[in-house]
Amino acid sequence: MKDNAVEGLMNWTRTLLCLLVTSFVAVHPAQAQDVKSDQEVLIDLEREWDEAFHSQNAEFIESVLADEFVATYGDGSRGDKAKELALAREFDQQVDSSHLDNFMIKIYRDTAVVWFTQYLVGPVKGKPTEVQYQYMDVWVVRDGRWKAVASQSTRIGTR
Repeated sequence: MKDNAVEGLMNWTRTLLCLLVTSFVAVHPAQAQDVKSDQEVLIDLEREWDEAFHSQNAEFIESVLADEFVATYGDGSRGDKAKELALAREFDQQVDSSHLDNFMIKIYRDTAVVWFTQYLVGPVKGKPTEVQYQYMDVWVVRDGRWKAVASQSTRIGTR
């Protein structure tokens, strides 16, 4: 009788251990899917920055720009973080749509270079017009968060 009790206890312990291992393995992949890759985070930041600029959300833009941020604009002029924030606050053009696409991202430890194309649609002299820009942004990790340190835009076409 004692052997049956020990054997029953061992079987119960094995069953419990198997259930625990199975539940851990089943839950772990679901949690891993919630973690975004650096590439996904950077694409989200680029899209949020674009939206923030068009909605004059300088507070968000300030949160993603490093203090030493430098932009080179389509006309060749340069600006710092203060100028970029002022441009966002003063933005008053009608933009019917802004779409970012063709992302290419290279990550070098705590630095990333992001290239993409921006497609802007809005009225010019009463006619719908599409303008395209190529961007190259440089990001660095600071205190566990990506911060933009440089941006360059080049106008590549109008339709």
